[in-house]
Amino acid sequence: MVELTPTPEAITAALEIPADLNFDLPDPDDEEIQEHDFQQQLDNFWQLCERFDLQTEIWRGRILRSIRDREKKGGDGRGTGFMNWLKQREISKTQAYALIQLANSADSLIADGQLDPSSINNFSKRAFVDTAKSAPEVQKLISDAAHSGDRITRREVKQLADEWTAMSSDLLPDVLKEKATDGSLPTRHLAPLVKELEKMPDVHLEALQKEAIATPDVDTVKYLTTSARNLSKYLDSAAKVQTLKAFPLDIELALEEALRLDCLNTAADLLKQATQLEQCVAKLFTTWKRLGTLSDRLYVDTGASTPNLRSLLTAIESLTQEVIEVPLDEGGENTVRLRIITDAGQSPQ
Repeated sequence: MVELTPTPEAITAALEIPADLNFDLPDPDDEEIQEHDFQQQLDNFWQLCERFDLQTEIWRGRILRSIRDREKKGGDGRGTGFMNWLKQREISKTQAYALIQLANSADSLIADGQLDPSSINNFSKRAFVDTAKSAPEVQKLISDAAHSGDRITRREVKQLADEWTAMSSDLLPDVLKEKATDGSLPTRHLAPLVKELEKMPDVHLEALQKEAIATPDVDTVKYLTTSARNLSKYLDSAAKVQTLKAFPLDIELALEEALRLDCLNTAADLLKQATQLEQCVAKLFTTWKRLGTLSDRLYVDTGASTPNLRSLLTAIESLTQEVIEVPLDEGGENTVRLRIITDAGQSPQ
């Protein structure tokens, strides 16, 4: 990946770190200070801390990137020097690369002209990280807002991302976009619907769109979002349940009946639990086979000179047999028994 680095002038303009963060905080016991003034002073100090934090993280990312790149050219080829540098400063590899990515994002946004360097100070740290992860179109909207002087927090990033998601989607009926434009339908409700519609097969997508056109209001959008989510979960789980393949079942007709009875969520959860149970059974069988193999190996390696190891094998023998018994409580009053049988009708020892 080609890393784009802004000019020193651009960096200086963007990242003017105050030399002293020793703020003169207002006295919380001073009743002469008006509540509004008290809150405003603390908010200003808080924003300065966030700006300082963001700038520090970007510079740390640039420092780490320089260390890493230097190691690539003159190191041992395994990154030992870079890892030792991180270890000495108690920085994990994950943290280091997250900081490097933040620095890359900042430099790329500035170099590509997506972000005015002087606008960085209008971002909170978390909002800047979210912006760097956003689509280029969303980055442009956010950058324009920051350039105009708006304070950019995660809420603004999400709002602009939701607006772009809703207005750019071909899956959303025009009537919903029109209502979003005039403000009668908040985009924060439309973005989740778009994301769920993207998962829908065409045969189900049209029905959801027709219902949205018929009643284009907030309640309908919420209902369709939930329905689409449950529908997606139903179809995804149904494709994974191996047990269903042994029966002459029409999964689409079952779906229609669930929709007619308004129990799609229950049906979807049923299939999800079935999928999880099958996965648990498969893992149980694999673990059981592994336990039996290890038990046999340890038995061969032991003898009369290792009575305690032999006792250990005897203690867990009930878990290696065809019928597994596991107590569900410490008193042993409730026990679950499972019998493992292969297709041939015999225990796969």
